Amino acid sequence: MTPEQKLELIKRNTQEIVTEEELLRLITKKTQPVAYLGTAITGRPHIGYFVWVLKLADFLKAGFKVKLLLADLHGALDGTPWELLDKRYNYYQEIIPLMFNAIGVDPKNLEIIKGSEFQLKPEYMFDVLRMSSFTNINDCKRAAAEVVKFGDNPKLSGLIYPIMQALDEVHLEVDIQYGGIDQRKILMFAREFLPKIDYRPRIEIMTPLVPGLIGKKMSASDPKSKIDLLDNEAAIKDKLNSAYCESGVVEDNGILAFLKHVIMVIKGDNHEKFIIERPEKFGGNLEFNNYLEIEAAFVKKDLHPLDLKNALAKEVNKLLGTIRTHQENLEKIAKEVYS
Repeated sequence: MTPEQKLELIKRNTQEIVTEEELLRLITKKTQPVAYLGTAITGRPHIGYFVWVLKLADFLKAGFKVKLLLADLHGALDGTPWELLDKRYNYYQEIIPLMFNAIGVDPKNLEIIKGSEFQLKPEYMFDVLRMSSFTNINDCKRAAAEVVKFGDNPKLSGLIYPIMQALDEVHLEVDIQYGGIDQRKILMFAREFLPKIDYRPRIEIMTPLVPGLIGKKMSASDPKSKIDLLDNEAAIKDKLNSAYCESGVVEDNGILAFLKHVIMVIKGDNHEKFIIERPEKFGGNLEFNNYLEIEAAFVKKDLHPLDLKNALAKEVNKLLGTIRTHQENLEKIAKEVYS
C-alpha cells in the first residue's frame, strides 16, 4: 500500500484532520506510525461505537500500531463512581474485542491499555502539574465543554480532564490521536499546550458524530437514542421501527448515518451489496452498491423508511451475532456494573 493509498483509507468518513500535510509526511517517513483512541468507561457501549472501531481497523490496515485507551480515571473525572471503575473496565475489555471480531478484524493487533496503569506514575503526574501551571480555568473548561458534564456547579475534576487527555498522547508515545468531532476542543487544546512544556504536537483526526434514533447525538445515557450491544432481535426491531426517519430527509437521520458510517463501510470492504427485501407487489427487492445510491433513492422517495428500517434491523442483528455468542457472560458483568 502506497502512502497515498494509506492516506485515502485513513481519510474516509473523517470530518477533520489537523493536519493532512502532517499525516502524509508521517506515513511517508515512518514505517509503523502509532495512533490511539481513548474512550472513558462511562455508559454502556452501544452500536455507535462501531464508527470508531471501523476507523481503528482502517489504521490497522494501513500498517499502524493502534492503541485503545480504556480511560478508567477519565470515567471517574466525568462522574463514574470510583467503586465501579474496575468492573466497568472489565466490561469494556470483554466486549470491545468482540466488536472487532464482528467486523472481521483480529483484535490481537490492537493494544488495549488501562488508563490508571500509566496515569498514576510519578512522571505522568508531574507533567499534569507542569501543564496546569500553563493553563487557566477558562482554557480547561472551554476545552472540555463538549465532553465533560459540568452542570451548574462544575467540579475541579472536569478541568483536569483535558490536561490528562493531552498528556496521554505523550505518555502513550503516539503520533496521532483519533476521536469524534465532539473531542475537537480537547484535541486543539493538546496541540496548543503540549509545546509549552516542550512536547511536540500530534496529528489529530476526527470523525462525525452519528445521530441517534431520535434525531440527535447517539448517547449511552439515553436508551431511546441508541441500540445496546446486548439488545435482542425484538428490541432492535422495535427501536428501529420507532426511530426518527422522515421520508426524503437526510439531516439528523440516524438510520442513514449508521448505514453510511458502519454498514456500508463493511459492505464495501467485503464487496457486498445492500439488499432491501420487498414483496413483488411493492416493487420487489432493491439492491445498492454504495451509500450514495441508498441516499439518492431515499431522497427521491423511491425507498420507503419502513423498508429501510427492516433491512437495517437485519444487518444490525447480523453484525451483533458474534457478540451474542458471549451474551450470558456479558449480561452477568453488565448487571453488576449498570444495574
